[in-house]
Amino acid sequence: MAPFSALRGLVPNALVATVAAFAFIPVANAVEIQKVVSSKGVEAWLVEDHTVPVVAMNFSFEGGSAQDPDAKDGLTRLLAATMDEGAGEMTSEDFQARLEQLSVSVNFSTGKDHFYGSLRTLTSTLDEAGDLLALAVNEPRFDDTPVERMKAQLSSRARRNESDPDAIAGRSLAKAMFAAHPYARSTLGSVETISALKSEDLKGQHDAIVARDGLTIGVVGAIDPDQLKTLLDKVFGDLPEKGSLLDVADFSPETGVEVHEDLAVPQTTVLFALPGITRDDPDYQAAYVMNHILGGGTFTSWLFEEVREKRGLTYSVNTSLSPYEHTGLLIGSAATKADRVGETVDLIREQIKRMAADGPTEEELTSAKQYITGSYPLRFDSSGKIAGQLVALQNAGLGIDYFDRRNSEIEAVTLEDVKRVAKRLLEGKEPTVVTVGPAQG
Repeated sequence: MAPFSALRGLVPNALVATVAAFAFIPVANAVEIQKVVSSKGVEAWLVEDHTVPVVAMNFSFEGGSAQDPDAKDGLTRLLAATMDEGAGEMTSEDFQARLEQLSVSVNFSTGKDHFYGSLRTLTSTLDEAGDLLALAVNEPRFDDTPVERMKAQLSSRARRNESDPDAIAGRSLAKAMFAAHPYARSTLGSVETISALKSEDLKGQHDAIVARDGLTIGVVGAIDPDQLKTLLDKVFGDLPEKGSLLDVADFSPETGVEVHEDLAVPQTTVLFALPGITRDDPDYQAAYVMNHILGGGTFTSWLFEEVREKRGLTYSVNTSLSPYEHTGLLIGSAATKADRVGETVDLIREQIKRMAADGPTEEELTSAKQYITGSYPLRFDSSGKIAGQLVALQNAGLGIDYFDRRNSEIEAVTLEDVKRVAKRLLEGKEPTVVTVGPAQG
């Protein structure tokens, strides 16, 4: 189902129950990764586990919403919402009904740089589930009636976002940081851009993005390599080798910009960001640890301690690294009373400057590394999460042995590494800050 499955009802109960059981597969057994290449040359990473009869497949194509043409913001998002709305000879109603009958889940979604898909099925329905996914990937119909229905749903969400403080802040921050770069465009689009999209636009975007080049696949569950090879060829083997992606340039985000958007709400939303780091940068793990200490640790970070615990200015304040293909952000958020915004933002700036100038203590570094390594298994508590991680690792070029290496890489981060990367990313830079709330005096 498309990314708004909540609008259609839940995934069938039989599959939910089985997937829930699969969530408790021991991690040690779940991350022995095999590289599988089909007879047509389609490659996937496989974690084989026959504990329960479920197969989870995640995949991505290079090219996400940054591929939306000018004045067609939201096109790739609409593509994700309509890929399963009828395919081949099956109408939307027929396709969705058959998914429901088989307890099969098919989903599509998009990010800035990649277009994603997933399949969840019991092994007893794997063959027909593969047939349905192959139709959705290769032969989506884009009939007018379901396309208009999904446009209406997306437009409704876009209309709600026009008065949602978090959505307003996100759009304003993207415009302030990315200017005319494709990353500045809304992934969802606006009511105006969505309403102008046509079935022909969807067909063109499908042909541009859905191709073998840049395809990555992760599979977890009760399927052996030979079965997987058959599935890979069925779903992906006949796709064109290359699409027709637009060039997206590398970009350095703007810093030091301040934007306020008036909105009559009880609290002011604060978003702030600085240039971050891409996932393939050698300093990424050191930056990840540094971010945890600055604002990534939910109850232990500097920002949490200074802004919430000591002064009670906000319920939560946090930061995270957002690596893209062509740039990166260190982005944070908070919410506070309108008359405390200045104080809150000043404290955030102070902690950023403190991290750049002094860095953490050895004790803070040790505590951060213990948490980061100890919490890592939580990313693998379901088959779907593991399959998603397999795709993410391939997209980032991290290597098939990354699961085994990751915690040792975190452990190897030194205090000197964290201080060095803090200076590199934070020293002499002012965050771009967006506030959304009552008019400022």
